[in-house]
Parts: sequence; C-alpha cells; structure tokens
Amino acid sequence: MNKILFLISFLSVFALSAQSQEVDSLLPYQKYKNRLVLYSDFGWSTAPMSISYPFPHGIKHVKFRNNFNPVLGFGFSYKWMSLRFGITLPNSVRSKNKFGKTKYYDLGFDFSFKNMYFDVDWHLYQGYALKNADRWNDTIGKDEPNLIREDINASSVSINAWQFFKNDFKMSAFRGKTASYHRDVRTFYLKYTTNYHGISSAQPILPVELQDSTESKTSSSVIAAFDVGVVPGYAYVRRWRMFQFGIMGGVGLVLQSKIYTFDETTRSFLGLAPRVDIKIIGGINKPKYFIMFVSDFDNKSISFNDFRYKQTYYFLKLVGGVRLNVSKKKEAREAAEKRAKETTK
Repeated sequence: MNKILFLISFLSVFALSAQSQEVDSLLPYQKYKNRLVLYSDFGWSTAPMSISYPFPHGIKHVKFRNNFNPVLGFGFSYKWMSLRFGITLPNSVRSKNKFGKTKYYDLGFDFSFKNMYFDVDWHLYQGYALKNADRWNDTIGKDEPNLIREDINASSVSINAWQFFKNDFKMSAFRGKTASYHRDVRTFYLKYTTNYHGISSAQPILPVELQDSTESKTSSSVIAAFDVGVVPGYAYVRRWRMFQFGIMGGVGLVLQSKIYTFDETTRSFLGLAPRVDIKIIGGINKPKYFIMFVSDFDNKSISFNDFRYKQTYYFLKLVGGVRLNVSKKKEAREAAEKRAKETTK
C-alpha cells in the first residue's frame, strides 16, 4: 500500500507541473475532418475474473472464464458525424463443451472537449466456467475439467474523464482514425472515474466444496462495489516514419463502498481499492490509410481481508481503414461543371 501511495504522489506532482510546459506553435498532429474515413475492425472483448482465498485442498485461486465470439465491425466518420456497427460472428473462440456459452453486451460512447476526454461504458456478461474444477469435484473428468455455470453474471458501469495537461495531446490523434501524429508527444493526465461493478448469481457463486462455514463471504451470491477516485497517469505517443505507437497508463486508489450478500443478508464495508488504467494502440498510420492494433484494459477488484475478487474487462482488435479526400473531388467536379457551362455559352 505504501508503494502505491508513493507512486500516486509522484505522478500527481509531475502531472501538476506539466501544466507549465510550453506549447509548440506547430501542432504535432493532423486532423482529417474534411476526409471521409471508412474503416473496419476485427477482434473481441472478454472479462476474465478470479476469487482468491485459502480454500480447502490447497487451492488459492478459483479462475472464472467466459466464452466469447469474434466481432466484425464497420464504421465511418466525416466532419462531426460518426457511426459504427458490429456483427458477432457465429463461432465462439473457446470450446462450448469446456466453457459453455456466454451472452454478453457491450455499450459505450465517448467524446472530447478541449483538453478533456469523456468515456461511458456498460458491460454485462452472463455465463462463466470455473477452470479446473476437477481439483475439488471428483465427478468431473479431466477431459472436460471445467464447471460450467450459466447463472453467474458479471456487470460493470463506468463513467470516466481524462484531463490532459498538454493541449497537444488529443485522444482522436492517439486513437489514429480521424487524426494522427507526425511527431512524438507526451503528457501527464488525471483520470476521474466513477464505477459500479461486481458479480452475482441465483445461488452461491462458489461451489459447496469451496465454502468455509466460518466465513460467510465464501457462500455469497453477490459481490459488488461502487467506487470513485482520481487516477494519475502518463501518456506517450511515438512517431517513427509511417508507424505510430501510443500508450496510456495510470495507477491510483479509489474510495470504494463494497458489499456481499449471503442467505438474503447483505454486509457492507468502506475502504480503498487499487485501480490500473492501460491503453495501447500502435500500427501503420498514413494520411490515406491506417492499420492499427488497439487494446484497452480495465482492471477492477474488491477485497474483504483475505477474500479477494479481481476482474479485467478488456478488448483486443485490429482496425484498418482509408481516408478519402471527398472535398477535393467535390471541388474538382464543381470546377469541371462550371467550365462546361462556360463553353456552352
């Protein structure tokens, strides 16, 4: 805990001092507002989680894994308009015999205002498999060692705002679709975050073989938390020839109100929880086209002494697209039409 507090203090001091940095008169990024951006993406999102506790049989961690399908997306952007839609492909990535079937819903939107970037996300995953359940359940074979639990749900609602301390850092250029960088940029930032997250089930989340009769939390059917906080971090974009690579990372603490429910009884607690924020984007980015690898990791945790739940919501995808200079084509067409009218007179 002392190391985390020291790191938070260190980042906060430099984030505040970054306000005094000189702003270059030459912008380090290029916006493509007047170009029609057409793109497609392919990838997936998932939300693995785990519960740690000194369980019987020498087990320290129980891993929960959801099944998921690849998603193919299509989108466009022009001036202030932007639209994307995705198609879930039929074949799941993992075996349904070993991991079951997961229903999942991801919804979000984002926008920028001056040196602030806002993001709202909602996630719901229904159906998980407990990995290597044959360690405590003798009726499960080694060929299919997981215990499938379609009644387990994981949910998360997040409202976040990033404040960047250098005006040259723009999230649109960092993401690389409607803008791109042509030289290196770095800045400290503060992330203001509000979250509700947790897991639930109609029955106890953990199987009876792993429940401790002296600890009610091991038989809980709901584990959830509401937290707020400020996470300091650092963002860096590296430009080399036609390649652009960017990373944003922060670590901090949030104030957390947490609960667990067992046998229709709910117990609540107040405490601090660590929060880690990581975004990585990189690839080829030229004025006419781009191919970028995009990843985002949102780590959440809830602790009740030696009983701890951890979950990571993340997505990985490959994004590729073209930028069409429709304004020049329109101007050329209008000029040709004007010349044609003049010659007919």
